[in-house]
Amino acid sequence: MTTQRREFLKAAAVAPAVTVPYLWTSAARAAAEQDKLQVASIGVGGRGSGIGRQAARLGQMVACCDADKNRAMGFAKPFGCDVYQDYRQVLDRKDIDVITIGTPDHWHVKIAIEAMQAGKDVYCEKPLTLTVDEGKLAQKAVKQTGRILQVGTQQRSEYASRFLKAVVIARSGRLGEKLKAISSVGRAQKGGPFTESDPPAHLDWNLWLGQAPMTPYIKERTHYQFRWWQEYSGGQVTDWGVHHTDIAMWALGMEKTGPVSVEGKGEFNKEPDCYNVAHSFDTTMKFANGHEIVLNSGRNELIIEGEKGRIRVNRGGLSGKPVEEIMASKEDTDWLNQEVEKLYGGKVVPHMQNFFDCVKSRNQPISDCFSHHRSVSVCHLANIAMALDRKLDWDPVKEDFVGDEQASSMLSRKQREAFAIVV
Repeated sequence: MTTQRREFLKAAAVAPAVTVPYLWTSAARAAAEQDKLQVASIGVGGRGSGIGRQAARLGQMVACCDADKNRAMGFAKPFGCDVYQDYRQVLDRKDIDVITIGTPDHWHVKIAIEAMQAGKDVYCEKPLTLTVDEGKLAQKAVKQTGRILQVGTQQRSEYASRFLKAVVIARSGRLGEKLKAISSVGRAQKGGPFTESDPPAHLDWNLWLGQAPMTPYIKERTHYQFRWWQEYSGGQVTDWGVHHTDIAMWALGMEKTGPVSVEGKGEFNKEPDCYNVAHSFDTTMKFANGHEIVLNSGRNELIIEGEKGRIRVNRGGLSGKPVEEIMASKEDTDWLNQEVEKLYGGKVVPHMQNFFDCVKSRNQPISDCFSHHRSVSVCHLANIAMALDRKLDWDPVKEDFVGDEQASSMLSRKQREAFAIVV
């Protein structure tokens, strides 16, 4: 809340009673409007526009920004907010309380860190990071600044609590003591080779590329298609993979650690100017306590199984014999609903609402950067193992590969100097 709004509310609270109630009602209404968190959205194409609109329903949208000026102007129209092409101009504004980030993945951490350093709280789309080391920097920035950082892994809050119920059931021991999660997320797109051209006048191509290598403009690198290029994303492995794998890590009680080994196979197109992420894949992560996560490109679902039972969950439903047994008993159903609230830390609310609530309470959000870092790191490790085509041993405490310098070198990426991340 800005100083000006605090003073306004303070004055309104001590103002003497007036003889015309309507005037007081108007003042109270104005005070309530002034108390709204001031929101700016950075990256407003596709999913970015979606989270921006969600935030606007809970706060007041005052600015938006996109390297594609046309997208920014289109997003701004219903709000009448200010439009920028360079996000740094947004962060310079002292009146902005919260930022939503819906840029391509390779921009997430830099903007999030700089926003927190500028005193803003941040809602950032998933995956938060492009590399494992970026996650370490994000955690450092949260600790240094004390800001709230919510990641957009909304399966932790939404979809009728199906995923929360799956986590509770798995953690309760009803499936067994040694668990395996199969996180199936579908295939990535294939395509190319694509044709180079001049970037359109409304797009700042250098700014869009950011830390990524300078390359001639290809329109299929931008907008939704950025997901299929390793330069900007981890492909389906991190894009959809972090949704189900995040729930798998939570369900297996591994949200504060990582695997001890990772291996897998992936199919890549290695021709120039083509989509180059793994378009099909099958990877396995094993943990020190015997738990296991499989991340593959099968149909969209998460299966969690143990020696006692098996459940299946996706955004459309939660099923399996253990679920049927729980739902057949009112006592067990009540138990499940109570445990869901305990797991969530209170009444389950929409994901953006959880963020706004935490901005006010200063509590950690349901998708905090610390647990998300562990979840998305598993996906990054899977991509590295597939790229090297060999089994890799991982130290989850040191967060480094064991005895493999080549693999360790892939935990970070070279960044263009003007766009390097600094904490």
